[in-house]
Amino acid sequence: MSVLLFTTFIPNLNQLLPQLISQYGSLIYIGLFALIFIETGIVILPFLPGDSLLFLCGSLAALSGHPLNIWLLIVLLAVAAILGDSLNFEIGEHLGTYLTRNKKLSRFIKSEYLDRSERFFQKHGKGAIFLGRFMPILRTFIPFTAGISQMRYRDFVTYNVLGGITWILIALGAGFFFGNIAIVKAHFELIMTAIIVISLLPAAIMALRKRGGNVSGD
Repeated sequence: MSVLLFTTFIPNLNQLLPQLISQYGSLIYIGLFALIFIETGIVILPFLPGDSLLFLCGSLAALSGHPLNIWLLIVLLAVAAILGDSLNFEIGEHLGTYLTRNKKLSRFIKSEYLDRSERFFQKHGKGAIFLGRFMPILRTFIPFTAGISQMRYRDFVTYNVLGGITWILIALGAGFFFGNIAIVKAHFELIMTAIIVISLLPAAIMALRKRGGNVSGD
């Protein structure tokens, strides 16, 4: 599924999104809300285009006369990010142990990402909830791990709100202020691809390390 998403939907995002906006108008806000909510809230879907989508939305909202409103985007997508992490935390708290131990269901939750998330959480403590927002893949697993570890919800929600708002402001703001600069606009597809590659790089490095460890172990 992640390969299909990467090879079809994500590389064409900068062409597809304007078409969808033109076709569906204000209804696009519902779709954007759903994408951010699912990317942060459903632990088995960490490959959805979070950073690249936000950057693109910010750059489109900066265009004169464009229907996307930057302030509405900030509010809606910040709420989506916060609610998504909250859902992920609840899933981890109430179903995490069952999901990771059930043979049929655990295959949907990659163990290497979960292990990395646990190490990151142990290293940074509560701050991992905030910092994890800026690390693709991990941003989906960190709240799930926090739920499994029975972190106090009062502590979680503080870092969740701060992290969600900050992530949305930075990602949308980067697109809004820099997405339409001549050199950026001229190489927009390349920049979008770079964002996607950087987003997936930690996962690729993790997979290579694991493979290398298995080979050396054999």
